[in-house]
Amino acid sequence: MKKIQMVDLKGQYDKIAATVNASIQEVLDTNTYINGPQVHSFQKSLETYLDVKHVIPCANGTDALQIAMMGLGLKPGDEVITADFTFAATVEVIALLQLTPVLVDVDMENMNISIDAIKKAITPKTKAIVPVHLFGRAANMEEIMAIAKEHNLFVIEDNAQAIGANCAFSDGTKKKAGTIGHVSSTSFFPSKNLGCYGDGGAIFTNDDALAHIIRGIVNHGMYERYHHDVVGVNSRLDSVQAAVLNAKLPLLDQYNAARREAAGKYNAALSGHSNIIVPEFDSKGDDHVFHQYTLRIINADRNGLMQHLLDKGIPCAIYYPIPLHLQKAYLDVRYKEEDFPVTNQLVQEVLSLPMHTELDDEQIKFITDSVLEYLK
Repeated sequence: MKKIQMVDLKGQYDKIAATVNASIQEVLDTNTYINGPQVHSFQKSLETYLDVKHVIPCANGTDALQIAMMGLGLKPGDEVITADFTFAATVEVIALLQLTPVLVDVDMENMNISIDAIKKAITPKTKAIVPVHLFGRAANMEEIMAIAKEHNLFVIEDNAQAIGANCAFSDGTKKKAGTIGHVSSTSFFPSKNLGCYGDGGAIFTNDDALAHIIRGIVNHGMYERYHHDVVGVNSRLDSVQAAVLNAKLPLLDQYNAARREAAGKYNAALSGHSNIIVPEFDSKGDDHVFHQYTLRIINADRNGLMQHLLDKGIPCAIYYPIPLHLQKAYLDVRYKEEDFPVTNQLVQEVLSLPMHTELDDEQIKFITDSVLEYLK
C-alpha cells in the first residue's frame, strides 16, 4: 500500500506533470513573471467556470478577504458577523482593518454559520456578514442574502474551502459558491481543491464598480503607473502560480468528483456506528466538495482515536481545536459561553481523515478499518 498522505500533492502532480511543466516553461520562456499572459488567461478561465463577471487574482486567500473588505469601504468600528468555528484568517482581517468582529455560533447539521445566530447578532452597527463555506459545503446563502437585503448589509463569502461547490436555491436553481454575495474571496494554497504550488488567491464579484476599486487596491492603488488613486497593497498572483492553476482548473470538477467518491466510500464504511457521525453529502441539493472529510466522534475518546491513527501511520487532524472566541487575540467580554453551544461541542468531537484526489480503495479500507478497530 502507498504511504497515506493527508494531501497527496505528489501523486496528483505525477498525473499532470507534462501539462504543468509546459505551462510553467511558457512563463520562463517569456520572462513575464508578474501580470503575465498566464495570469490573465487564468482570470478569464475562472470567470467562465464560475459564471461570475470579475475575478481579480491576488497573492493569497487572506489578502483576498482583506481586500474584499477594503473595497467595500467599511469603516473602523463597523460590525462584521462571522462564524466562530473556522480558521483564524476570517476574523484576523476584520480586526486588522479595525472593524469589530462579531463571532456567532454555527449549525450542527453542516457546521456552517447559524442563520438564527446571525439574526440575533445584528445591531445598528452591523455592516456585513462573512459566511465561511466550511470544509467544502456551502453555507445557506439563500437565507443569508435575504437577511442582508432586509438589513442593508454586505455579504462577503469566504470561499477558501469550497471552490466548485454549488449552492441550491428554493426555486431549483444552483449557483457556484463564491458568486452569490456582493464579493467573495478564495485561496489557492497548495492543499485546496484548486491549489497552486505556493501562495495564491482571488476575489470574485459581479459588481463592476467594486471590481474596479479592487483592481486598484491589489496593485498599490494604481490604475495608471505611479498614479495612486486609492489606498492599496501589494498583492498579485505571480505568473508561475497562475501557470499551475491554468493546468489544474480544467480538472477541478474531476478533482471534486474524486473527493466525493472517496467521501462516499468513507461514509459507506463508517456510517451507522454509534460513536461516529459522518458528514452528509448534500443539504437541500448543495454539492459538498469535501475540502476536508470531517467526522464527529461522540461518546468516545476522540483524542485517543487520533493517536491510534497516527501510531498506524494514518495522518489526521482536528480542524479546529479552539473556538475563535477563546483565542487570546480575539477575547471579548461580549462573548458568553452559552452563545456558542454548537461550536464548543464540535471542537471536542471533530476529526478529519485524509482527503484528496489520489486516495485509493486499499488506503480507504485501511483507514476505516483502523477507525473501527479503535472504536469497536
